Amino acid sequence: MAKDVINVDGEDTVVREDTAKSYRGVIWALLSVAAFVIIGAIMFFFFFGGSIGNGDLQSPKQIEEKRQ
Repeated sequence: MAKDVINVDGEDTVVREDTAKSYRGVIWALLSVAAFVIIGAIMFFFFFGGSIGNGDLQSPKQIEEKRQ
């Protein structure tokens, strides 16, 4: 059976190859989710941050009153 080395808590650990691939997959999945959340937060503040800071954010009721 093939063995592989992974780094857990600063220590190298010898595990089976499938376990090492699974461990790396979980790490990449967590990093991907974190990146998605960070990019989403940046986009939210990029699009809505200016409106919130200036007080230009209006409710649907206020928008409808402006139309009439």
